[in-house]
Amino acid sequence: MEDQKKKQKQYLKKIKPLQPKRPIFKNGIKAYVIGGIICAIGQGISNFYLFTFDLTERTVISPTIATLILIAALLTGFGVYDRLGQFAGAGALVPVTGFSNAMTSAALEHKSEGLVFGIGSNMFKIAGAVIVFGVVSAYLVGLTRLLVQTLIN
Repeated sequence: MEDQKKKQKQYLKKIKPLQPKRPIFKNGIKAYVIGGIICAIGQGISNFYLFTFDLTERTVISPTIATLILIAALLTGFGVYDRLGQFAGAGALVPVTGFSNAMTSAALEHKSEGLVFGIGSNMFKIAGAVIVFGVVSAYLVGLTRLLVQTLIN
């Protein structure tokens, strides 16, 4: 076991100079700018719904998110969002549009297998984990808030 770890360290030491250097600062700036642009577009959509349909700030959230998801799904279908994700990295993947992109990509990749076994099952493999994590997280945050309020009162 020791010999294997030693060989692995030697191998990593040998290949390190051959690996390309990652421009971390440049990638961070690109992610920040593209993520900010996506958020600014979301704010513009939110303002459009807020003033056009006379909604409140609280009720405008759902149609805004649904619109962003629809736009990201369409852009994924046309192959635009994938190129944006390659350019911006996490800046394009972190907002809700990145989740939409992941689901749409999975659906498009497996469409030849049919609607149920291809699109449906593979699309929700990704969504299932995110939804479960979201529900469990929301439950724990709500429970924590309830406990804190009970202790304060």
